[in-house]
Amino acid sequence: MSRHLLDITDLSAEELRTILHLAQRVDLPRPLEGLGVALIFEKPSNRTRQSMEMAVFQLGGHPVYTRGEEVGFDVRESAEDITHVMAGYHGMLAARVFSHSIVTRMAAVSPVPVVNMLSDHSHPLQALADVLTMQQVHGAVVGLPVAYVGDYNNVSRSLAEALVLLGGSLALGCPLGYHADDAELERLNGLGPGSVTQVHRPAEAVAGAVAVHTDSWTSMGQETEKQQRKVAFEGFTVDDEMMTHAAAGAGFYHCLPAYRGLEVAAEVIDGPHSHVYAQAHNRLHAARGALAFLMGVH
Repeated sequence: MSRHLLDITDLSAEELRTILHLAQRVDLPRPLEGLGVALIFEKPSNRTRQSMEMAVFQLGGHPVYTRGEEVGFDVRESAEDITHVMAGYHGMLAARVFSHSIVTRMAAVSPVPVVNMLSDHSHPLQALADVLTMQQVHGAVVGLPVAYVGDYNNVSRSLAEALVLLGGSLALGCPLGYHADDAELERLNGLGPGSVTQVHRPAEAVAGAVAVHTDSWTSMGQETEKQQRKVAFEGFTVDDEMMTHAAAGAGFYHCLPAYRGLEVAAEVIDGPHSHVYAQAHNRLHAARGALAFLMGVH
């Protein structure tokens, strides 16, 4: 039976560690040799397209970039029909979608692995790159105090899941109305040895953190909320003053694209403790490790 990667929670802690180990190997086999990989993009992307195409290539496969309108999930064809057809051409399917239900429906009928390249619920490939970068910068994730400032969204959810599985400690600093509810916090804290707490004052979340993460306040598909969110997130800009609450020399992380002057100040993201470009480059290594794992390389 094929393994799928739709959420970080599709992995055990040991499997997550395996992927992170594979991501750092330079001697991986080529399990996709002679196989195609469909890369379906309902949402455009810089890092996801570049990293996934190169990861497929480095594993011996042939990436086939497909725009969302070319397949038209549930408009031209059902997600199930698209999946059945494409699985006959390719050794793996990957999709970057607006609705998480699309990738879950694909996985339900696909005889080949399905990878979530981003949905409104999860961004597992980003979380893998985030954790990989923090390991490289700070060492083991076990016990690592991490902060996330901003919207509780797909990026922060996947980051939280990965940290809890690996024994990290995440403090969420989210404005009211854009926070994780009690049931979600309970779910996260039940996933593994790590912990997730939440406050609504960002400086409290950042206090003592060794790694500080944020994301854009308005994601694709939320453009009509841009002004409303700008008001709601006032005071949540990660700037030099906020970083003074973190541990000395704390690293800054952002999944990009970033909007300087909104969720992060230029002096932070362009400063000496910013790891955003290493984080972006690790999208390739994390994707390569994940794809290799799904193809049976352990």
